[in-house]
Amino acid sequence: MLQYLIILLDDTSVSYCHYENPKTERNLISLTNLKAGIFFAMKQNLMIQFVYPDYELSEEYRTVIESIDHHRIMPANCAVPSAEVIVFDKWDEISEKLSGYAFDAVCVVRVKKNELFQDEEKLFALLDNFSKVNVVLTDADTFSSADFETYRQKLSRLADFMTGQYHRGRFPQFNLLTDRILLDRMNNCNAGVENITLAPNGKFYICPAFYYENESDSIGNPSKGIEIANSQLYRLEYAPLCRRCDAYQCRRCVWLNRKTTSEVNTPSHEQCVIAHLERNASREWLKEAADRFSNKEIAEIHYLDPFDIIEKF
Repeated sequence: MLQYLIILLDDTSVSYCHYENPKTERNLISLTNLKAGIFFAMKQNLMIQFVYPDYELSEEYRTVIESIDHHRIMPANCAVPSAEVIVFDKWDEISEKLSGYAFDAVCVVRVKKNELFQDEEKLFALLDNFSKVNVVLTDADTFSSADFETYRQKLSRLADFMTGQYHRGRFPQFNLLTDRILLDRMNNCNAGVENITLAPNGKFYICPAFYYENESDSIGNPSKGIEIANSQLYRLEYAPLCRRCDAYQCRRCVWLNRKTTSEVNTPSHEQCVIAHLERNASREWLKEAADRFSNKEIAEIHYLDPFDIIEKF
């Protein structure tokens, strides 16, 4: 059941997930398309998430946006202090843009594996300044066996830092470690099921990545409604492996699935192993934070990719 409508305010709106935004020329959504999207959300009782570009909108646009309850996803280089989601789209921005934001804002940081491997301490600063930090690996599909081992080591180091935070009485949420502990069921992206995207061209898409990859991949518009081919494939119950998996924090990105396996309901080996490394790191760290999560338990497993035990799974 749909719960959210994501509205890209411009072709250059910040990316907040795995996809890259290749568009560099501004193309602001028309007021007509913006109002149509808001009206559609009102009729369907959807919460709107506006995704902002890196420039200030006119008063006319701000007035329309403020006409309905919403959340703002904004790039760090121009985010207002009260924005609900702050996106660090460039690793180098982190040390420069850490003041003035509300502590309870969600921080999203997009990072390539080598950037994280070389300087994971940048995340320490984010965890000191935000109550919730979500890391998105933008090149997850390129991980090698050696990368998996390096990632395991980095997760262990990040867990040590989180232990120090807890000893100081600070309890930030960190998607790579705390999400699996806090969840008791899958909490995936759910694009195409719980949320869809309205692009500046006035058309609906499964998510922003589908728009940026192929504008003809539309699933409807506010006047005609939504039509998703094989819509059941976006649902968890139609994902044979994922529906039985307990790496609950996995994003299960349907765009990344399609890119790597040609099936929206089938994740790649890389996505599965990364998710299970995070799951196992959460399990180990839970031993250090047991007093905070006394009623939580994560079972021990002996695989990183469910495909490895598919007969039993």
